[in-house]
Amino acid sequence: MYQPLTLFLGLRYSRARHGQRFTRFIQRVSLVGIVVGVAALIVVGSVMNGFEGELKQRILTVVPQLEIRDEQGLSDWQQVADALPVQQGQQALLPEVTTAGVLQGPQQLQAVQVQGIFPNAAGAAVQLEPLQTHLNAGQLALVEGQFNVVLGYALAQQLNVWPGQQLRLIAAGGGIYTPLGLLPAQRLVTVSGIVRMQSEADKHLLVMHGADLARILRMAPEQVSGLRYYFADPFQALDAVTELEPRLDVGLELMSWRDSYGHLFDAVSMEKRMVNLMLGLIIAVAAFNIISSLMMVVQDKRSDIAVLQTMGLAPFRVRRMVVLQGLVTGTLGSLVGLLLGLIVALNMNGLLQALGLDLSFAGPAGLPVIVDTTQVAGTVLAALLLTFLATLFPAWQASRMLPAQALRYE
Repeated sequence: MYQPLTLFLGLRYSRARHGQRFTRFIQRVSLVGIVVGVAALIVVGSVMNGFEGELKQRILTVVPQLEIRDEQGLSDWQQVADALPVQQGQQALLPEVTTAGVLQGPQQLQAVQVQGIFPNAAGAAVQLEPLQTHLNAGQLALVEGQFNVVLGYALAQQLNVWPGQQLRLIAAGGGIYTPLGLLPAQRLVTVSGIVRMQSEADKHLLVMHGADLARILRMAPEQVSGLRYYFADPFQALDAVTELEPRLDVGLELMSWRDSYGHLFDAVSMEKRMVNLMLGLIIAVAAFNIISSLMMVVQDKRSDIAVLQTMGLAPFRVRRMVVLQGLVTGTLGSLVGLLLGLIVALNMNGLLQALGLDLSFAGPAGLPVIVDTTQVAGTVLAALLLTFLATLFPAWQASRMLPAQALRYE
């Protein structure tokens, strides 16, 4: 079968078993370095993506992703909602009643952020689904007039309460002035359920029916604190902020999840970048090894290259030959690393259990793993690009070789 000369020579030199042992050793180290670097980036990146996805699912599905608030309350919230354009990825736009407060248990007090939701509103299923999925004890039972509340697991543990017990809720808003001073709005509430999100939200989560909370806050009928957006991807809320801000009336305030939890996701993002940088250095070191091995191959094959040049092999073909030789190592290492990384990532929990490691900290499902095809493709392409760049200098050196000098002492 016909094969271009440069491709034939590049493949032949990359498969050659003769020559300097140290040169072959460096080539194999380069190959192993690329395999390890690519596989490690795929595995670690998939696990980090899984943890980020778990944070989004366990925190941003129960805390407000994007809110439109009015300090005085919204009486015409339906008109405001109808006037707002539908955002990309928007799942629902629902009324809410929120306030800060203090929950008084049998022995101690605990600050909470009270969320009043309306289970019967159109699209409210997106609010109730994460609560029902992570329900740890009791039931939701958010019925108007019963003043039932749903607590986060960590909050319930701190107060030492369980479903069926009563607590006193003291709200920050809705107070009235009396001759004795400001009397805060308060009410006995019954714990109907406990949800366990296994996140920071468990410490302050308190959900109740919006109409009940509105009564505690002494709000007018049909009045709410604001509107709350739900998105298919909570990160889409950040894009919606830019579009919605110019459209809001005076007095309305726009708040996204980044105002409360942005520092947490920024820390995760920074950690991902630092881990990827450190693992990427493995591939960079392997690329430097490719430079070393190709330079030694060029020195070892000086006479062969000189003979080929005297037979008419042009300098650009010499460069192409050396580049192809390096790309063989990079391509083989990238493909093997890709295969190894996918196998380990997709079977991560089984492999860790086989090694006898305790995965109880990650929950019953084990370590979360999300393989991002775009990220995987970017890792492989980055490895190939580094390999290609590593071949340029040895190829340039080989093309500058003068046959007469190389064959002088042959």
